Amino acid sequence: MVLEVCCSSVDDALEAEAGGADRVELCSSLFFGGLTPSLGTIVEAVRRLRIPTIVMVRPRGGGFCYTDVEFATMVTDAQAAVEQNAAGIVFGVLTPTGDVDVPRTRTLRQIAGSRDAVFHRAFDVTPDPFRALDQLVDLGITRVLTSGQQPSVAEGLELICRLIEYGGDRIQVMPGGGIRLHNFTDVISRTQCRHIHVAAFTTRVDDSTRHHPAVTFGGALYPPENRYDLTDRGVIQRLSTARADRR
Repeated sequence: MVLEVCCSSVDDALEAEAGGADRVELCSSLFFGGLTPSLGTIVEAVRRLRIPTIVMVRPRGGGFCYTDVEFATMVTDAQAAVEQNAAGIVFGVLTPTGDVDVPRTRTLRQIAGSRDAVFHRAFDVTPDPFRALDQLVDLGITRVLTSGQQPSVAEGLELICRLIEYGGDRIQVMPGGGIRLHNFTDVISRTQCRHIHVAAFTTRVDDSTRHHPAVTFGGALYPPENRYDLTDRGVIQRLSTARADRR
């Protein structure tokens, strides 16, 4: 059982590793579902971690059908991640109708080379998940991240089980999305998955803004400027222990 933790910073990744994670998915902007991290973040994560780092390649939020310029950016970002010795890249590219964009997916798969090529939850909005899975198998994709085409894994468990059985040894099907301590072992038991994707955060305080707290730097949501999220090492440790207890 491989425990993968979604991380949005190097500090997150270090906490995940200390908690027992086997692999990290490194991205930025989790509010938008995860975007490409900065080059510095990639360099420092790969340099400091002993576990594999899979790098998100996604230029923006809001769908997965990209302009030529956006896709060119993805190609450059993917090449940079590979050049920095990332263990793999994670991406998802769809056509305007929501199907897997086969030519563009093939391009990114070729850039990954012998490293992991992971198709993220763009898979969950494809019109026919079994056809999409077959296409990803044919393209040589290593792994697909899915919540079973539902908002969370708990709601999509039935389809996830079918996809894992259908994919067999051809591709790794990894549940991810809404997995928490209370349903972690149940997801493993019901799906018999070999890889699982989680996120767990606690809030930290940075009071450097305390002299003028009314000044904000975010968008219309006005997030508190003295708080930020960091991977909760304790939760990851508990998940890792629960995973180990099942061996």
